[in-house]
Amino acid sequence: MRKSDGEFDPKKQKKKEMVDLRALLALRVEFSLSRNLQKAHIFSWILAHGSILKLKTDGVSSAPFDPTRVTQISWRPRAFIYSRFLTHEECDHLIHLAKDKLEKSMVADNESGKSVQSEVRTSSGMFLNKAQDKVVVGIEARIAAWTFLPEENGESIQILHYELGQKYEPHSDYFLDKVNQELGGHRVATVLMYLSDVKKGGETVFPHSEAKDTQLKDDDWSDCAKNGYAVKPKKGDALLFYSLHPNATTDPLSLHGSCPVIEGEKWSATKWIHVRSFEKILKHANGGCIDENENCARWAASGECKRNPLYMVGSEGVVGNCMKSCKVCSS
Repeated sequence: MRKSDGEFDPKKQKKKEMVDLRALLALRVEFSLSRNLQKAHIFSWILAHGSILKLKTDGVSSAPFDPTRVTQISWRPRAFIYSRFLTHEECDHLIHLAKDKLEKSMVADNESGKSVQSEVRTSSGMFLNKAQDKVVVGIEARIAAWTFLPEENGESIQILHYELGQKYEPHSDYFLDKVNQELGGHRVATVLMYLSDVKKGGETVFPHSEAKDTQLKDDDWSDCAKNGYAVKPKKGDALLFYSLHPNATTDPLSLHGSCPVIEGEKWSATKWIHVRSFEKILKHANGGCIDENENCARWAASGECKRNPLYMVGSEGVVGNCMKSCKVCSS
């Protein structure tokens, strides 16, 4: 893997993430425009079939994706609830995959970026493999369709289990350490899927949400949930919230936590999505110097390594797409 001689520069990192995020937003606009050109056809299809869309991945039908089930719950921070995002069978399947593989949950150290144990997070959990089976493939495709963010920018799904009294103190999903910021950039969005109901407690709470004073709460809510805008776990529902503003700056209002479980237990699945490709970092870390495109050798021979170095070779903290053909690393 190519090494950099320079020190980590937060300004360069922020500028890069702004470019990456703007590119993602541009893709969303382009996608929306292309859909508007076909809106007459889409509207006639909806009139005939309803608003539910069927997604397919590698020939495997996923559960229905229905945008009418999405509700905006907050704009500062940006947060949305998708009712019945997962079927109960999918929820049970994810729990089954994780149940005998759970380990004590870790947190990222703000200085070193390493995973360490902390009393601020007392749950247990494990990471699934990407595309582990057909069910996981369908869920990952549905997340990408809902968020308009590429699958390759996402980490593997993490399954979490909270028993009586277990919690996760309020925290941000964007990074303060330089190590994790280099791995795909900041986490731009989080999709939190609830795999079980909780008799009492276990709410997801946003202490700084500007909507916190508009939410009425009775005795069915925990005291923790009353300290902000809160979402009760409901089996099959999913919560999407953004940790970055559209201009790629971090959003401190996205601070969130998991309230202690008071009665019952809580199962959830988390998908973190980065500004840049997370898969590319992992492939280079595990597989050495590789080319990401079959045309890399031809492009390198025509001089693109010098004419287009950012794409071909990369820069500090950014992996190039044709590093092998440009002969900038060894493997």
